[in-house]
Amino acid sequence: MPDHTPQGDLPHSVLFCCDHNSVRSPMAEGIMKKLYGTKCYIQSVGVKSDMEIDGFAVAVCNEIQVEVFRHRSRSFDEMEEWGDDLSSFDLVVALSPASQRRALDLTQFYHIDVEYWPILDPSGLTDKREEKLVKYRQTRDQISDHLIARFGPPPEVEDE
Repeated sequence: MPDHTPQGDLPHSVLFCCDHNSVRSPMAEGIMKKLYGTKCYIQSVGVKSDMEIDGFAVAVCNEIQVEVFRHRSRSFDEMEEWGDDLSSFDLVVALSPASQRRALDLTQFYHIDVEYWPILDPSGLTDKREEKLVKYRQTRDQISDHLIARFGPPPEVEDE
């Protein structure tokens, strides 16, 4: 994992990517938005967009007051079709080996940092609901730990 970046040194924009943009990258997008608010532009994509947001990802994110149920999966190609230019991101965080390869291919002509965070893919590990929830929580917590280690503790949220 990269060296700790002091709070205030958040990149202007971060793109999270994984295989299908249905579990890990939308979780990372939602958790980062909750932790760091509007201090950074945050999006997510997948190598493919052939799946909807995963219900278990929605459930474990709800447990920490992160809403991801409205998320619509999209691929790198769709991201550009929808007007988000990859070159406008300061940092791409790949959460799977396939997405790391794709991100490195797409960013080879841009000055964009690509980091790989080895985050557990909880989908398909078990068929039992409670065991699935445990795996998805592990993934969620891995993402939170990586975010805080990389970008520092989130700023205190002031009560309104």
